[in-house]
Amino acid sequence: MTRPTASVSLHTGRTISDISPLIFGGFAEHMGRCIYEGIYDPASPLADERGFRPDVMQALKEIQFRIMRYPGGNFVSGYRWQDGIGPKEKRPRRRALAWRSTETNQFGLHEFMEFAQELNTLPMWAVNLGTGTIQEAADLVEYMNLPTGTYFSDLRASNGHADPYGVKYWCLGNEMDGPWQIGHMDAATYADKAVEAAKLMRWTDPSIKLIACGSSNTGMPTYPDWDRTVLERTGDHIDYFSMHYYVGNPSMGAGEIPDTDSYLASSVQFESHTDTIAAAIRLAKAKNRSKKDVFLCWDEWNVWYRETGGDGNWSEAPHILEEVYNLEDALVVAQWLSTFLRKADVIKVACIAQIVNVIAPIMTNSNAMFRQTIFYPLALFSNHAAGQALDVLVKAPLRETKLYGDVPQLDASASFDAQTGRGALFLVNRSQTEALDVTLTWDDTAPQSFTQGWQMSGSDPKAANSFATPDAVTTHEIDLPKLDGNRATLTLPPLSFTTLLSQHPEL
Repeated sequence: MTRPTASVSLHTGRTISDISPLIFGGFAEHMGRCIYEGIYDPASPLADERGFRPDVMQALKEIQFRIMRYPGGNFVSGYRWQDGIGPKEKRPRRRALAWRSTETNQFGLHEFMEFAQELNTLPMWAVNLGTGTIQEAADLVEYMNLPTGTYFSDLRASNGHADPYGVKYWCLGNEMDGPWQIGHMDAATYADKAVEAAKLMRWTDPSIKLIACGSSNTGMPTYPDWDRTVLERTGDHIDYFSMHYYVGNPSMGAGEIPDTDSYLASSVQFESHTDTIAAAIRLAKAKNRSKKDVFLCWDEWNVWYRETGGDGNWSEAPHILEEVYNLEDALVVAQWLSTFLRKADVIKVACIAQIVNVIAPIMTNSNAMFRQTIFYPLALFSNHAAGQALDVLVKAPLRETKLYGDVPQLDASASFDAQTGRGALFLVNRSQTEALDVTLTWDDTAPQSFTQGWQMSGSDPKAANSFATPDAVTTHEIDLPKLDGNRATLTLPPLSFTTLLSQHPEL
């Protein structure tokens, strides 16, 4: 039986945009065991003197997160930032209403900044616009960013950090469109508060970049009117506009029948969502006769549908939302990252939610950890997608899906760094049963060579890693295809994600 075939055409000069390194970001929220027993676990025999786990830190460093959002999420809408500074023995214990847990505040502002410095990642701080005031938001900017000589900057120095932290990226609240959110508002009310917070925060430090709240997901009854209204009112005061979305198989509705074919076509939804909000940005800019560019910040994204109960029963570090990821989840995450490349002209920041234990690529207990399936596409994209995103032309057989109609069997994205001559190609064979013969063609200058390649594949879309079998689903190096002039061919197994690196002549 003849295998289906596909073609991928590339040209190193046919580009979409520069790839922002900040699309490879993470998100750490005081939620479940992300912070306590995850990032910070002083009771573990593996922890260092700071309470950090070297094994966890090493795994996080392998992903190379460029930016890290903190402290929430829903948590931030009730968070008092001053609870997390000063001597630990004097920090208050609070009820965290968002996840019905008890917050000890043993991990706070300075601990997070030390964590971010250790990871060599930029901090992105979300301010409380739920119960918080615009003055409290400006006070936090003063505490973080101003040289000593004022009340809050001197307070920072008295807590052990004389130099300003210089936090550049700031989220103006979180999911304020959601009725579940502490301090929920309608779009106009939120936008007005966000503008006033932005003014005070920028007057405190004019160098900061600000991110306004977009819709929590595309299923919200206020979507996309919320986004249009907020953008029209805040556009000249912000630099980025946030997007949130989670996907699953089945989707978030209870009782739905799993549909792997549709699930493996999820990038159709990701691109549609991006196009809608990008259009809202252009509309707001035109309506306001503005010259200011606003970009997209997809600061919550991931697979999430199995572990949806977020009730911590007022415990510390409750074991909630600890999703176990499988092969098909990893293929969807790979397609999400490819979407970021294909939309590199508008998406400039992205943060996977979250990073440890809670809907995360890394799972821990007190004595061990393992990398989930989604860890591997994250690491491969983050380490190898650089320079400019290429406008890749794909021809592939169409496969019928219930949710998205006919979708190509092959999902593809690529990058090229003209300074180094390095190219990277990312391919997902969405079929559950059919291998795919793919011809790669360079329409300008072919690579001198392929340098490395990795693949993740399997026959069972539900295969997953665990503490007992940490390497059940991982990537392996592959034999590199042979170049024949400006062409090469390779075969992609069913249910596979492939990364192929190439070296091009100096330009």
